Amino acid sequence: MSPMLLSLAVVIAVLCAGVMGYAIQRGATCTVAAVEELLTQRSAGRLIAMAEASLWVAGGLALAQTFQVLPAMPAGYAVNTWVFAGAALLGVGAWLNGACVFGAIARLGSGDANYLATPVGFYLGCLTVGPVFAAPAATKLAAESPVLTASGAAAVLFIVYAAWRLAPPLVRAAMAPHPDAAARSIVARVWTPHMATGVIGATFVVILLLVGAWAYTDVLAQLARGMSARLALGTLCLLALYLGALTGGWTAGKLRAVRPTVWGSAKCLFGGVVMAWGSLLIPGSNDGLILVGMPLLWPYAWLAFGTMCVTIAAALWLRRRLVRCDPRARGNSSHFNHGPDGSTPAS
Repeated sequence: MSPMLLSLAVVIAVLCAGVMGYAIQRGATCTVAAVEELLTQRSAGRLIAMAEASLWVAGGLALAQTFQVLPAMPAGYAVNTWVFAGAALLGVGAWLNGACVFGAIARLGSGDANYLATPVGFYLGCLTVGPVFAAPAATKLAAESPVLTASGAAAVLFIVYAAWRLAPPLVRAAMAPHPDAAARSIVARVWTPHMATGVIGATFVVILLLVGAWAYTDVLAQLARGMSARLALGTLCLLALYLGALTGGWTAGKLRAVRPTVWGSAKCLFGGVVMAWGSLLIPGSNDGLILVGMPLLWPYAWLAFGTMCVTIAAALWLRRRLVRCDPRARGNSSHFNHGPDGSTPAS
């Protein structure tokens, strides 16, 4: 690739990272919020939306493989007890933090400064692996992803699915009596959780095709390990992700400065540390699981994400039981049920 094309690819990838951050904030994407929605409202809408993000990535990868433009893909890993242990730690860390790694971006984009401690904690967690405990080496799978081996059929199915998802809102917008009404209809539809996670998946595929697989937690891990490969590009995408989230909060009128507290920042810091430990044991945090492992239909990724959700649900259920048994704990329950400022996760 010529230097000019390479520079253009980097610019587009950074812009896509910014759009991804915008979509995370506007769609309020968060695994903790999704599990709590399932428990309190008996609705799986947010969890289904996350699965849809994986579906959009899988379809994009199948199309890229069909047209032979797909770069080398990350390997899958064998399922073992460390996958479940790491996923449980990932769930506990997300619960302590009040948001998963996606939700932390959304909360920061809404102005909650406590969540500045989450990436710092994740970095420190990656830094302490080795001095504190040795993460076992994960066994890579030699087999190719079933999505890529059946790329032609998968690509056709994805085109049908994409047309089914995109056509109705576009038709409704086209039938709107005024252009302004059509624009508002499209914007309102795009930033629902389902469509926003689709935007996350689509922008991830573009980044992958241009510069390779990227997850912001991987950048923090590389910083902790002193890795230099693609670190500058990863850091640029990370900054763009945060800037996009802040822009999303500002344009939605949700950007409200929340002063950090000692308790809130400490909770986010420790939550980030525990999430990092879990992600290194799996290996992969929930952004990498949703956007890489699950779309490629690797069993370890689906089992890890499921275990993470079950762990979050168990932690939320246990907290409620303790509050019911001890009325004195009710005054502190919001610190665990919600974010550090007491509001709903990723709201």
